[in-house]
Amino acid sequence: MKPFVKSNKNDFLDAEAIAEAVDRENMRFVPIKTDDQLDLQALHRVRDRLIARRTSVINQLRAFLLERGLVFAKSPARLRERMPEILENAEEDLTPRMRNLLAQLWNEWKDLEQRVVDLNQEVELIASSDAACTRLRQIPGVGPLVATAIVAAIGNGAAFHKGREFSSWLGLVPRQHSTGGKARLFGISKRGNNYLRKIFIHGARAVVLRSKRDRVAMGAWMTALEARAPRNVLIVATANKLARIAWAVLSSGQDYRAVQEPVAA
Repeated sequence: MKPFVKSNKNDFLDAEAIAEAVDRENMRFVPIKTDDQLDLQALHRVRDRLIARRTSVINQLRAFLLERGLVFAKSPARLRERMPEILENAEEDLTPRMRNLLAQLWNEWKDLEQRVVDLNQEVELIASSDAACTRLRQIPGVGPLVATAIVAAIGNGAAFHKGREFSSWLGLVPRQHSTGGKARLFGISKRGNNYLRKIFIHGARAVVLRSKRDRVAMGAWMTALEARAPRNVLIVATANKLARIAWAVLSSGQDYRAVQEPVAA
């Protein structure tokens, strides 16, 4: 309401600004989320917090072991494999106090891992039983996490008139600073829902790096773009395209239909 508030701020001017904004035809309003959407949103937030905490525990374990001359590869799997041996091996250069601390961190890691697995199973169950999520999962790169996060964020997509508005709300379109008829485009704007944008990009990365291009409708388009743009640009562009497709599937209520896209010469 800030652009419509006159002079100083008080309750009367705020109410006047709200009334002025409501009368604007092009004003966009935030739809009220249903209880199911709020539950899904809370589920994703708790899972994201647990993953961040798990990463923190792993980094702290690595730091303590590095101080004692024990170095591991970047993958958490290597550290997970060696932790029981490190704790049980009496020949390792570890004091009893440090061994006790490492054991506590190892137990915390296992507990967080199990809680994340439980939440993943709950998300999978919801995604399998919800009709909108089932349709969204037909899109390449959209799994249970992405599908449930989309439904939790925008419901049926009625808040947006077209797919570009949704991708713009996610911050997946170029930031623009144009004047005098001269268009100037920069990197993506990174506006809107940070979590949803992040998992969309992860899904797009899986499509770009893991899928077989001849089996994906947008495979030829990705190959053509990869020939003239860096890999990360291709991934973000694919995320933008997936976001538009997801909005179309949600708003139309129809299943995803893969259509081979023409590629410019």
